[in-house]
Amino acid sequence: MTSTSGTAAPNLLTDNPELYEARFPDPDRLAGRWTEDCLRRHGAGPRVLDMGCGTGRDAAHLHDAGREVTGADLSEAMLTYARTHHAGPEYVRADLHRFGCGRDRFDAVVCLDSSLLYCHTNDQLDGFLSSCRRALAPRGLLVAEMRNGAYFLGRTALLDAATTNRFTWQGTAYRSTTTLTVDRTAQLLRRRRTWTADDGSEPVEQHSAWRLLLPQELRHVLATHGFEVLELHDGPGPRTEPAWSEGRLPGETTDADRLHLVARLATSR
Repeated sequence: MTSTSGTAAPNLLTDNPELYEARFPDPDRLAGRWTEDCLRRHGAGPRVLDMGCGTGRDAAHLHDAGREVTGADLSEAMLTYARTHHAGPEYVRADLHRFGCGRDRFDAVVCLDSSLLYCHTNDQLDGFLSSCRRALAPRGLLVAEMRNGAYFLGRTALLDAATTNRFTWQGTAYRSTTTLTVDRTAQLLRRRRTWTADDGSEPVEQHSAWRLLLPQELRHVLATHGFEVLELHDGPGPRTEPAWSEGRLPGETTDADRLHLVARLATSR
């Protein structure tokens, strides 16, 4: 998923959607199936907005499940790829921080893979939730999946050393080295990632960041915008170990690396 916010900085993966899908394969459409399960269990209507839709894999899965889906992203490369490779949904360019996709138009807004955490400031988060409130019909759902800020309280396992990943795409071997640091003042998890490839190209260094939201903080800001939290838990989900599978119900803790949210918009607005 891409940030759908502001002016997009060059990024090896989001500028090359085929490479993105090679690096983050989801052949079983686990994220889409988890999302459909959430929507179905809470009786969501058919109209869905997927904010930060990226390559369109999850939007297309929801479309194939019978929903009327609009996928939104900032990256024109992602949107072009989605229209060609994951046809079915309507795809539009939109800013995560403040978007206008019609009033009362959707029964659910979906925001997966930490896309919501590209709201780095309180104003940006308020803008996103205000936009969701306008876009959703009364009692519409917000379904989100993201990193859990609470995980980093007293834990340094993800911060102590760089991590390396290797994969091959179209005959070229890629290697990424990723370093995470916590900016406590800005309440951000900052990522520095250096890419190298065996095709003779120069190394590429890229920087990004996610807002670190604590579970009770998230509950408070959602309530301020008129949402009732129905589920808030650390798993199982599409990126947990073990991963979610059909029939597995939400957990009750919010301690692990991922956070999963289902919230309903109040009837009065």
